[in-house]
Amino acid sequence: MIDLDSLQKSGFFSPLDLHFARFMAKVCKAPSQELVLAAALVSRLTREGHICLDLSSQEPFHASEAGESLVFPAAGKWVKKLKKSGVVGEPGEPRPLILDPKDRLYLYRYWEYQEELAKGIKSRINDESPVSPMSSFQNGLSRVFPSLEEAGIDWQKVAAFASARRKFCVITGGPGTGKTTTVAKILALLMEMEQNRRQGVRTALVSPTGKGAARLQEALKKAKEDLACEQSLKALIPEEVSTIHRLLGPVKDSPYFRFNAQNHLPVDAVVVDEASMVDLALMSKLVQALPSQARFILLGDKDQLSSVEAGAVLGDICDTGVSHPFSKTFCAEIQRTAGYEIQGAKSASPMSDSIVQLTRSYRFSDESGIASASRSINEGNADAALKILQDATAVDLGWKPLPSPKSLPRALKDRGLEDFHYLFQVRDPQTAFEQLDRFRILCALRQGPYGVNAINLLVEHLLRGQKLIRGEGRWYRGRPVLITQNDYNLHLYNGDIGIALPDPAADGELRVFFRAPDGALRALHPVRLPQHETVYALTVHKSQGSEFDRLLFILPDQDSPVLTRELIYTGITRAREGVEVWGRENVFREAVGRRTTRVSGLRDALWE
Repeated sequence: MIDLDSLQKSGFFSPLDLHFARFMAKVCKAPSQELVLAAALVSRLTREGHICLDLSSQEPFHASEAGESLVFPAAGKWVKKLKKSGVVGEPGEPRPLILDPKDRLYLYRYWEYQEELAKGIKSRINDESPVSPMSSFQNGLSRVFPSLEEAGIDWQKVAAFASARRKFCVITGGPGTGKTTTVAKILALLMEMEQNRRQGVRTALVSPTGKGAARLQEALKKAKEDLACEQSLKALIPEEVSTIHRLLGPVKDSPYFRFNAQNHLPVDAVVVDEASMVDLALMSKLVQALPSQARFILLGDKDQLSSVEAGAVLGDICDTGVSHPFSKTFCAEIQRTAGYEIQGAKSASPMSDSIVQLTRSYRFSDESGIASASRSINEGNADAALKILQDATAVDLGWKPLPSPKSLPRALKDRGLEDFHYLFQVRDPQTAFEQLDRFRILCALRQGPYGVNAINLLVEHLLRGQKLIRGEGRWYRGRPVLITQNDYNLHLYNGDIGIALPDPAADGELRVFFRAPDGALRALHPVRLPQHETVYALTVHKSQGSEFDRLLFILPDQDSPVLTRELIYTGITRAREGVEVWGRENVFREAVGRRTTRVSGLRDALWE
């Protein structure tokens, strides 16, 4: 007998998980322990970022987590009991739970999100765009992508060809590989292809967060200046970037958007930056809001952390961990158009021709410690990564044994917090934001002596001790804050950063300044803010979409399932110039050896 009450006490299931499980048992035709367990598990897994429960595998669970009272039934028996329950249906049936042919169990809405996203992607893959007249297209490619000085394939040019050829394309690559520059060139190429249209190609540029939108907008402005095309074409390329939520138009006090499957966005193309951060629900809603003829282009690093919410959408789309060569047809076309000889496969998946990996880094040299360490981490080679981190000759990397909790205040004080002093000295908010991006502390966890909650309190205590923070109140001049809850009325979103500074327009009273994507500043009274927290230190998850000149990356003293290869890679690659890691070698090795695993059927739906 499954004792759910004892599991609740152990923390394995939340009250919500158990409420849903008991509700399913109440409304079903044939109650069973198997149904109660499956319902509780699928609820729990969705909260943890998975899309479904694989009844044939319980890999996401650890025996120590589940406790002795949790015993999983044999998959065959489990499936039979669920099918008899009356609340579990086949794909497409209007039932609370959906069981697919591979014995994956979904909450209905997550099955629907997955189904609609896969349908939207596959319809665009099958809709190839003619690139004729070919001579004109070749000339356009050559103008936008001048020949490189060094020999070899210009993968940015290949990405542009793929984006023009199909309505769906993913451009993936590590930091500094030129994803944003590539998009500016792609947009110029698309505008040229459609130059008979007065308004050009109606394009929406979006990012999951406000800070990501601001960064993309700034990068696009710079990239446009360097484009080798006519000024009239440059003028058609949009610069305004918004968040995905803002583009879709949230309906107040509801989970719905103004633009949806029944009311499509007035666009011809949508470009999503930092796509690895977008969860399944939001990506699906965005795809459903697109007109059938609209192009859909994703930018992102497939090796980064997945979204905080459910799904690993970019990883599933790219089939991360598996190499997929282009088709022979695609390779023949790119050779005719650009002259590149690429080896194709006879039986390539239709998805293969829509995914282009950028490999050349324009930010890091081949000798860069950050670039070398991140490559080793991606390969799962912890020993090689540690050797690079501990190399005393590396100018952009450093490793320090993790101080004990008791020694941590002294270690932070000795390391120096001068990077934060400007917050209490500058008057101009724009300058404060620029300085804030020069240094940050990253943590892997929220809780514990090495988590962001403790580190932020500790930094604040040290700054008070240096008389930089004045007064004992919660709000003080220079306090950096991170928004943790969306507020559509204030246009503030989870991940937005603000800085409290005296506002001359309010007689010098403290206001919290935020940067809009267009670079403009907004000042809000502290009491108006939605949920927020102090942010001298960030979790690696919250740092996604951001870049800092220098980083201090603090790992915990014990291993945790949260510590993965993707988390370490994401943390280190947030640095532009240098990163110092404080950690224990055994914890680092365990993390690099563990890949993020999220159960989903999206990969199969797209690739099989």
